[in-house]
Amino acid sequence: MKKYPDKLYYLGNLDLLQSRKISIVGSRKPNQYARNLTHELCSKLSFQGVKIVSGGAIGIDAIAHKSAGASNTIMVAGTGLDTRYPSINKTLISDIEQKGLVLSQFEAGVSSKKYNFPLRNELIVALGEVLVVAYADLNSGTMRSIEYAHKMGKKVYVFPHRLGESEATNKLLRDGTAKAIYDIENFVAKFGKENKEVSEEDEFLNFCRANPNYEEVMKHDAQKLFTYELQGKIEVKNLQIHVL
Repeated sequence: MKKYPDKLYYLGNLDLLQSRKISIVGSRKPNQYARNLTHELCSKLSFQGVKIVSGGAIGIDAIAHKSAGASNTIMVAGTGLDTRYPSINKTLISDIEQKGLVLSQFEAGVSSKKYNFPLRNELIVALGEVLVVAYADLNSGTMRSIEYAHKMGKKVYVFPHRLGESEATNKLLRDGTAKAIYDIENFVAKFGKENKEVSEEDEFLNFCRANPNYEEVMKHDAQKLFTYELQGKIEVKNLQIHVL
């Protein structure tokens, strides 16, 4: 980092810092394709023991945290830890505080100010082994994170998008400054080491942590859906699945 924080404040489990970590960032308004791939990537990395680092914002950040599961994610806040920002994600942030880890370089009482977030983004990039950019427009704030990664000598990975979509990541591919994730299984295999102790039950619950809709879970495993609902492990609200 250009300048390391004098102090870091935290809520949660510091042991997560000892695991392999990947930083994932992107637009607050990604397309459905990017949403789906982010969910698949983060859930599979989490299943292999890799922790996900992101910023708790709406869009790609929130999808990454939810897909990995609160206990497998590190959120870096742009405010003091007495504020859950953005408020729309306060339930998610509270869950990460209790089961995962929330970090901040800002003391209590510091609110969401524009110049806080580049500092937060630099820390997000610094914590991860590599940076994954799921979706980004030209001149977006995500471009700053990419600059940090290049200055730190970290590899940047992106999803391949259609022309006219996620133009920033497509430009990175054209310029040769990022690598495309063409196969999620192969990418996960580079960083994860299969945990033989993780049961099939954990894999199903991990799938459900991203709050998929009822139809998606029925296709995934209808029998477990009915069984786990009866056992009180999950519930259906507004045709979405929630882990209890």
